[in-house]
Amino acid sequence: MKYDAVLIAGPTASGKSAAALELAEAIGGIIINADSMQVYGEAPILTAQPDAAARARVPHLLYGHVSVREAYSTGRYAIDAARALEEARVLGKMPIFVGGTGLYFTALTEGLSDIPPTPPVVRAQARALLDEIGVEELHRRLAAEDPQTAARLKPGDPQRNVRAWEVLRATGRPLAEWQQESGAPVLQDLKLAKFVIDRPRPELRQRIATRFEWMVDQGGLEEAQSLAGLDPALPAAKLLGLRPLIALAQGEAVREVALFEAITATRQFAKRQMTWFRHRMTDYVWFDPIKSNIITLLKDFSV
Repeated sequence: MKYDAVLIAGPTASGKSAAALELAEAIGGIIINADSMQVYGEAPILTAQPDAAARARVPHLLYGHVSVREAYSTGRYAIDAARALEEARVLGKMPIFVGGTGLYFTALTEGLSDIPPTPPVVRAQARALLDEIGVEELHRRLAAEDPQTAARLKPGDPQRNVRAWEVLRATGRPLAEWQQESGAPVLQDLKLAKFVIDRPRPELRQRIATRFEWMVDQGGLEEAQSLAGLDPALPAAKLLGLRPLIALAQGEAVREVALFEAITATRQFAKRQMTWFRHRMTDYVWFDPIKSNIITLLKDFSV
């Protein structure tokens, strides 16, 4: 073949999973997750993970293998992705990485900075400090000691501010410095067929709304309720629509308002995803699945 692995990126609700499934069946592939929310086992509906029927048709890896209460990182994903790649090779399957998390694709194709693991005691101290002083004060203190990293972070982002504080305390070096030093990519020296799903914006907005309403009716509300009280500094706390759905489940919001807030947040997130893809994935093949079939595109692909 002309390629050793296939990458399919795209914003939320763009139809990535369906495209990957169709392709995997056509070329004998195995689907490997590249979405930071679909790793969590407690929220398969709200994260739109492939259902049992899809998994019965084609092997899927790295879906739902992590607890929402774990501080799962891009570094850990890179390790898991390397193992999944080896599993695909053992099975003789074409690896198809699919998802919407830009940093995961960076880990696959460009590599990550080799930041040493944060000791548990340092992580616990950082979380305790966050709880004590709040994220904005933590950002202010970070800016005083590490202005380069702090300038890249939003003052209201607990996850990234805590991470930057942890790295500074554990290594004595700013996170921004570490990020300038990249390690080897997971897919180093492989020939890659790389695609981005690019639907018209009005169509994508409607797909987001339709899918969110479906998820809520299929058990998403119960999943949200089970995640109430989740540490806001954990990555899983950024699950799209989680807060308004928890409010709905607890009787603190009406359905129309909760869905509006959740759908709006998801649409805004999809817009940010597309901005990231346009800046960082210029060498990918962009296509609208209504106009082009990924199987045909792959047949014509030239590395």
